[in-house]
Amino acid sequence: MIFLLGFSSGFPWVLHGSVMTLWLQASGLSRSAIGYFGAVATVYAINWMWAPLIDRYRLPLLGRLGQRRSWILLTQAAILVSILFLSATDPTVNLVLVSLCALSIAFFSATQDIAVDAYRINIFTKEEADDKMPFSAAVSTAGWWAGYGFLGGAFALYLGGETIGFSWPDVYRILAVLYVLMMGLVLLIKEPDIEPIIGSDEARPQGRNPVSHWFKSYIEAPFVEFFTRCGLKLGFSILLLLMVFRLGEAMLGRMSLVFYGEIGFSTDEIALYSKFFGGLVTVVFSLLGAVVNTRFGVIKGLMVGGIAMASSNLLFALLAVTGPNVNLLLVTLLVDNFSAAFATVAFISFISYFTSRTFTGTQYALMSSVSNFGRTSLAASSGGIVDYLDGDWALFFVLTALMVIPGLLLLVWIGRQIRQYQEKYDEPQET
Repeated sequence: MIFLLGFSSGFPWVLHGSVMTLWLQASGLSRSAIGYFGAVATVYAINWMWAPLIDRYRLPLLGRLGQRRSWILLTQAAILVSILFLSATDPTVNLVLVSLCALSIAFFSATQDIAVDAYRINIFTKEEADDKMPFSAAVSTAGWWAGYGFLGGAFALYLGGETIGFSWPDVYRILAVLYVLMMGLVLLIKEPDIEPIIGSDEARPQGRNPVSHWFKSYIEAPFVEFFTRCGLKLGFSILLLLMVFRLGEAMLGRMSLVFYGEIGFSTDEIALYSKFFGGLVTVVFSLLGAVVNTRFGVIKGLMVGGIAMASSNLLFALLAVTGPNVNLLLVTLLVDNFSAAFATVAFISFISYFTSRTFTGTQYALMSSVSNFGRTSLAASSGGIVDYLDGDWALFFVLTALMVIPGLLLLVWIGRQIRQYQEKYDEPQET
């Protein structure tokens, strides 16, 4: 079930990301325009704003399926409708309408992620979390990359590639069928238990304004609890780390498909090497990453992922100099997906560790939103940077490699604070 839900979280990034990038490139948009178009994913960075609603509001009728499953099904249905609307548009005729459809997919995907992340955490008890969370993160990462990479992503790009040759609107119509299948599978999974919230509506004091009580219980309380439990110093340190650590990787990722096309790789080759091979490698390394993070701790796992991240970006710079060399591309993707797997598994475990089981959806959304702000909003400028550098891809990739350094330095500093947190709330353990 965790793999399935990971797939459903990763697949929308194909819809408003990979396929959209190639469609826009084929329609003649500039690198800057394609990069800024990626700003539709900014909604992933602000989904904490409506996370309390997803966390606690019970949907009429659908709510009978459970708090988590009902919201997952509702958002998947909304994504399905958005895909069908998008398939009826054309970037060369009405780019604004295309943008709104892509934004709709991203919005409902970001909303779905709130329920999915909460589901994944809630299925384990607090006692099980320390041992099982890294493996849960690995399976979730494997599912995400199956959706974004070697299954969903590769399938989508092959449909629109040189061999099969469907138009991009037809590709979207075919991909819509996958959502019907995913919705059917969600009906078969089990709803997890959710711990009751202290001070809920059922326990509202006599005479208190219900709106004020709801705001304090469901909006204010999750954030107050997080900073009270962690302290302001550690709390803000965590959020800063999440924002900057993967910025270089996000800058590279946003422009990677444009880069492949410009240096001479075909769409079919991109589907095979970047999506299928890259996604499959990520899944393998995700499972290895779970073992490493369980044995040595998420801080060391993030450190390994960060160093590998910088190395892979430098390999992309070398690829920019040599041109479309398949062997070098495979080595580059091997290192790149190794770093992505280790960093993602460690990140999910890291965020889950600091999430309250009472305010699961809201607090996880807060931390993942901060991380997504770097990956989406800040990374949207990547195309403009390449244009500013007059298309010097090698220099661009070197700059993205250097962006890893502040995150690594912050990681060393924050590791010391985490040890103090563990001494306060947990038994001493490896970090």
